[in-house]
Amino acid sequence: MFETNSLQAILHDQLHIPGKLLTSYTKLGLNETEVVLILQLIHFFKEKNHFPTPSELATPLTINEEHCSDILRKLIQKDLLKIEQKENAKGQISEVYSIEPLLVKLYQEEKEEVVEENNTGTIFILFEQEFGRPLSPFEIEMVSAWLDEDKISPSLIKAGLREAVLMGKLNFKYIDRILREWNKKGIKSVEQARNASRQFHRHQKVNQAVQPQNRDTSIYYNWLEGED
Repeated sequence: MFETNSLQAILHDQLHIPGKLLTSYTKLGLNETEVVLILQLIHFFKEKNHFPTPSELATPLTINEEHCSDILRKLIQKDLLKIEQKENAKGQISEVYSIEPLLVKLYQEEKEEVVEENNTGTIFILFEQEFGRPLSPFEIEMVSAWLDEDKISPSLIKAGLREAVLMGKLNFKYIDRILREWNKKGIKSVEQARNASRQFHRHQKVNQAVQPQNRDTSIYYNWLEGED
């Protein structure tokens, strides 16, 4: 039977860690050794040691001090750990580790995922607004395929829709070509898509400026259209 003092000691020895760290660490490019080192840091923080040495951190682990130093350096380079200066009540300055960047990335990512999920539900409405009519079953299936099979983010699909509107070619075949071309070029974010669009339209203006007005431009290749 446990004594009260023993039970209190066990309760005091508990470590509070972010659950999101255990479920999403791979999304931040972390491996299991790096996660365990972060848990060691949290443990030392709990013991009021906010700047443990690599030797102290490595002692209970299966990695050596040098390996521990390398991991700490990589965590700082990945912007998941930082070293801050802290002033105590006596005005003395000391260095401390902070995992605040890690926590920000963990929970900012969660927030963005929630926003993305909400966008998924509204993307069909946006298409219907732009087309001015309900989508056909085939068109709904095509949007679903972009989302589920091609894993294209709702924000990038919306960017493709905006590009089609800008080009005056509002049809699903054209939007599909835009998205396939972006995928081929490794474009994954809206910002990358905007840059590609600016370059394309800048190139179009240059071509129009150097071509005689009465020249047939139908033979010129439109990178957004591609071939059937």
